[in-house]
Amino acid sequence: MRIRVWAIIFVFAALLASAHAEAALLLEESLGSRYGDLTPTGHSAIYLTGVCAASPTRLRRCEPGEPGVVLGRYHGLGGYDWIAIPLLPYLYAVENMRDIPSFADSHAVGVLRETYRRNHLQWLVPEAGDGAEPTMPWWRLVGSAYDRRIYGFSIATSSQQDDALIERFNAQGNKSHFNLLFHNCADFSRAVLNDYYPHAVHRDLLADAGITTPKQVARSLAAYGRKHPELRYSSFVIPQAPGNLPRSRHLQGVLEAVLKTKKFVLPLALLHPAFTGVLAATYLTEGRFNPRRNAVVFDVARAVQPAAAPATPSMAANSASATRINAPANSKRLE
Repeated sequence: MRIRVWAIIFVFAALLASAHAEAALLLEESLGSRYGDLTPTGHSAIYLTGVCAASPTRLRRCEPGEPGVVLGRYHGLGGYDWIAIPLLPYLYAVENMRDIPSFADSHAVGVLRETYRRNHLQWLVPEAGDGAEPTMPWWRLVGSAYDRRIYGFSIATSSQQDDALIERFNAQGNKSHFNLLFHNCADFSRAVLNDYYPHAVHRDLLADAGITTPKQVARSLAAYGRKHPELRYSSFVIPQAPGNLPRSRHLQGVLEAVLKTKKFVLPLALLHPAFTGVLAATYLTEGRFNPRRNAVVFDVARAVQPAAAPATPSMAANSASATRINAPANSKRLE
């Protein structure tokens, strides 16, 4: 009898350990500057609560209380295919909540980013040969919430799945072969999510002309999550930090960008009205997706400092997951 009781306890503990983690797609709005006009599709990355960074190019399991890591693919960063950054630096370029500025201006954000680079990314992003600032776009690695509003779409993962991903990422070559059309940041996010759940995320041949876009990855993951309630699908939003930096812009897919840009759609409508009508119908049936729907404001403090967060009914219901990335039940919903 005693052996049976211990067996039940062991199985229950194993189930709790295997269900504590989550993977979230981070869907990041287009930059609110001239670059946003060139890349209206925005950016995507993957936040993992059970995986942490041993270094920006090597992964490990998280220790208790650690909030996880953000993995992303970037172009022109040391020739690497992916970079791993802890959650709080990725969002705000700091290592402690108390250091997040209440108002973000370009100078303050620049200082925070440069301080983090010197402390943690010097080997990856060194100064130029004459001592000048690095020329590569390394600033995209830290402080993302200063530049963009970020939406998140979360599903549960197991410790076994996390271990398999860590082993694969650490074993394979981390060499960039970035391609804007077919090997971009959204392709990376799609591949990671499909590693956890095969065939969960796919391209849209009609709405995006076969190109993987961040918005399509989110749309696809949301549909998969709704079909599998056991994965505890949820969505959240990380508002862009208050300040005088340019505000980010709404995300668009490929077809959506064409139809909503006058310099593209007006000549197309004049020359090929029937074809333009087909494109519009395709977008209305295939390409629409509202990331704001049901999104709750992400509780960064709870994710980063779970032990210090006050107990709530939501946390009690998820006591097996100290770093649960869902916001509490009484969180302010995004209007």
